[in-house]
Amino acid sequence: MPRVSAPSDIARDHAAKRLGALATPPGALGRLGDLAVWVSACQGQVPPAAVDNVRLVIFAGDHGVAAHGVSAFPPAITGAMVRTFLLGKAGVSALANAHGVAVRVLDLGVDEDFDDLDPDTRAALTAHKVRRASGAIHIEDALTGEQTQAALAAGAAVAREEIKAGGQLLISGDMGIGNTTPAAAMIAAALGLPGAEVVGRGTGIDGAALLHKVSVVDAALARAGARADDPIETLAALGSADLAASTGFLLAAAQEGVPVLLDGLMSVACALTADRIEPGAAAWYAAGHRSTEPAQALALAKMGLEPLLDLGMRLGEGSGAVAAVPVVRSAAALLRDVALLSELGA
Repeated sequence: MPRVSAPSDIARDHAAKRLGALATPPGALGRLGDLAVWVSACQGQVPPAAVDNVRLVIFAGDHGVAAHGVSAFPPAITGAMVRTFLLGKAGVSALANAHGVAVRVLDLGVDEDFDDLDPDTRAALTAHKVRRASGAIHIEDALTGEQTQAALAAGAAVAREEIKAGGQLLISGDMGIGNTTPAAAMIAAALGLPGAEVVGRGTGIDGAALLHKVSVVDAALARAGARADDPIETLAALGSADLAASTGFLLAAAQEGVPVLLDGLMSVACALTADRIEPGAAAWYAAGHRSTEPAQALALAKMGLEPLLDLGMRLGEGSGAVAAVPVVRSAAALLRDVALLSELGA
């Protein structure tokens, strides 16, 4: 597997010098200035190019734990939402249309076959399907070893397709009822934490269901045991087909030197796992927004990432990251288009 190289230190240094030379008061751009320097370092050029081609891939899948009282919604919602993405009528669809973000949805593990779709649409949707639903992680592995590798490879292949299509900034989105449970378990495994410190309310479960969800995560961690020390084994024991594919997607982006804007709990859990597989991958990631899920904040802190937005969002789908795309574009534009003090002739 290719190693991850760091973003360009030379470009970062030049970008920081350019930032300090802009016709703005020192530090006036705040975190926008820091973000602009990161964009330049990732692109390897100063000033940075306009971030015009942003591409979102939504990885969909069902989760065995959804049948065990961890979600406020039934698993059938997953397939219904996939159809909504295809129609361009989901929450993230509206945001993507507003901000010129390309959207692609893939079924990695949805518990249905989508036979009602036209053959071409169905073929594209299910081209990388690994299985129908992942195992209930508190009583069985989510995936076999072979399925884990297939999902990782699928995500990597998709990332490289999006990069070949001109993607300058990638986003991984998610859809899957019950997916906050395996994502929280993945972060707990990475950070050595119990369920009570990582589990949140997901789709809005009540207090009793929250306590049950904590017990499910603790049971999953106990069942996985020492396997949780290995990131690939963590995906097999505690993840899912869609989360493994998202991990492969994020890892390949870092390997190819293309930056990623992370979304909520699921993409951050996968980013942390990618960084466990290839230390240094997190240097290619920026956090689009702060989720209401506690595990997301813990994982972001581990990777040294501070969210660009904090809007109380918990929609998933990649929506928080897409909402932050204008912030990234603004940062690049400031470093590119603002005059230098030396050019003012004052």
